[in-house]
Amino acid sequence: MRRRPTLELLDSDSGTPDEVAETLLDLRWFNRWFGGLATSRSLIESVSRATGQKRFSILEVASGDGFVLQTLRREFEHSSIRLDVTLLDRVVSHLPRNGSMAKLAGDAFHLPFRDSSFDLVSSSLFVHHLAPQEAVAFATEALRVCRVAVLAHDLIRHPLHLALAYAGTPLYRSRITRNDAPASVWQSYTVEEMRSCFHTDHAVRIEIQRHFLFRMGVIAWKNAEASA
Repeated sequence: MRRRPTLELLDSDSGTPDEVAETLLDLRWFNRWFGGLATSRSLIESVSRATGQKRFSILEVASGDGFVLQTLRREFEHSSIRLDVTLLDRVVSHLPRNGSMAKLAGDAFHLPFRDSSFDLVSSSLFVHHLAPQEAVAFATEALRVCRVAVLAHDLIRHPLHLALAYAGTPLYRSRITRNDAPASVWQSYTVEEMRSCFHTDHAVRIEIQRHFLFRMGVIAWKNAEASA
C-alpha cells in the first residue's frame, strides 16, 4: 500500500464551527479508546525509566486543544511523574481558551524557542500530515529545541487500518471526520519510513514502539554533540 497524500478538511479549516467541534470530539474518542493516550503515556514513561527523571518540561507541537497531554498530566498526578506543558499550534483558535497550560501560536518548522528550551518536544497525530522532507525538517527543528528527546505518536499505514477507518464511518459525528479518518491512514507512514524521517545527525538513537490498533510511538534521543 503506497503512501498517498490526501487532503484533510480539518487542515484547511473547512467546515462550520459546529462541525469542527464535533470532529475534535471524534479525535478525543479515537485517542481515548484506540491507542492515542496509551501510546503517548508509554513514550513518557519510557523516557522517565531510561533517564531516571520524574519531572519534564514538554512542548506539544500541533497541539490543538491539548487533550492528550492535559489528560496525561492529570493521570500522572497519581504517580511520581510531573509534566510542565506548553502547547503550540499554528492557529490561536485551535488552542484551549482556558486552562493552566502555557500556549501560543507558532510555526512547527521554525519553533520560537532557543536551543534546548524543553526537556521533551512531542507531537500527536501530526507527522502524517507532512511530506517526507517536511517531516525531516520538523524532526530536526524539534531536536534543536529539546534537551532529552522528541516524542511522536502517530498512525501506521496498513490496508487493514484503512479498512477499519472506512468501516467506522457510521460512528463518526462529523462529515469532516468521515473524510479525514481514511485520509489520515492513506498519508501516514510505515514504521521504517518514520524511522528514516527522524534519522538525522541531531538524533543519537531512534526507538519505535508499536501499539494497539496501528499506532506507533517514536523516541528520538537527542545527540547533544551534533547540536553543540
